[in-house]
Amino acid sequence: MLIRKPSDIRPSEITSKENYLNRRQFMRAAAALGGSVAVGEAFPALIPEERRAKLEGVIPSKYSTDEKPNSYDDITTYNNFYEFGFQKDDPYRNAQEFNPRPWSVEISGEAEVTGTFAFEDLVEPHTLEERIYRLRCVEAWSMVIPWVGIPLGDVLKRFKPLSTAKFVEFETLHDPEQMPGQRSRMMDWPYVEGLTIAEATHPLTILAVGVYGEVLPNQNGAPLRLVVPWKYGFKSIKSIVKIRFAERQPKGSWQREIPSEYGFYANVNPEVPHPRWSQASERRISSEQSSGFGGLLAARRKPTLMFNGYGDQVAQLYQGLDLRKNY
Repeated sequence: MLIRKPSDIRPSEITSKENYLNRRQFMRAAAALGGSVAVGEAFPALIPEERRAKLEGVIPSKYSTDEKPNSYDDITTYNNFYEFGFQKDDPYRNAQEFNPRPWSVEISGEAEVTGTFAFEDLVEPHTLEERIYRLRCVEAWSMVIPWVGIPLGDVLKRFKPLSTAKFVEFETLHDPEQMPGQRSRMMDWPYVEGLTIAEATHPLTILAVGVYGEVLPNQNGAPLRLVVPWKYGFKSIKSIVKIRFAERQPKGSWQREIPSEYGFYANVNPEVPHPRWSQASERRISSEQSSGFGGLLAARRKPTLMFNGYGDQVAQLYQGLDLRKNY
């Protein structure tokens, strides 16, 4: 739904509250029955507002890894989301009162269709897929996470990007009252990240709305976050409120803050060390091998794979590009 000012809307265009609720009830009933409506062969997404609500109609993805996923507790109690604090357990502790609905996303820039769109009408025309992806953090730890989401490219094409759209920029909600980490001067808020248009529309790139078959928790980027599995985790921006099609390469937040350590591409590359530590190996987080809050540090280390193991799918995006210089 494109959100416009009341003065811009003709009475004949207004959907009554009764009709809106009827639409939602119909979709919920069809989902419960395993039915479908007229959006492709699979049933389109319906994202409940209740926390830990089950997501219906999720289909498995051919892009999933066969590695064993981390536990739900690992994934939801040990992660970076600096808007809620700078320790790994801060997001879990500080995001519980965050309210991610209602939500809308502003689409702008080099596209034919722009405006502000309700979360439901941005996401729910699409079919949900479970994507079991490896996640590699720049601090040299990793997890395997069963995300639920939709291909970002399927969403972006609805806005008809112009030929001048070479990049896509994303922005996180700025709300220091709900996000205590934003009261810190550690970063220049709001958080911003970007991809090339080819990266953004690659089949591996998704907008995640859930994890482990449930609604995405606040601490993991509710209600809508990016997942780009061949890049370091800081590229997968959370709680997105703005998407802009850009002609010029945008600068992400970490790229602005520490350009010598965080480049635009941020592809997982074991041959390019972080200035303060090696990226040649990684520590797989596992609650099964550790004690304490959320299962924090695991002893297991393994060699880091180029492009996080997704090289066969994405290496062609960087032909001719010096991946040491363009880190």
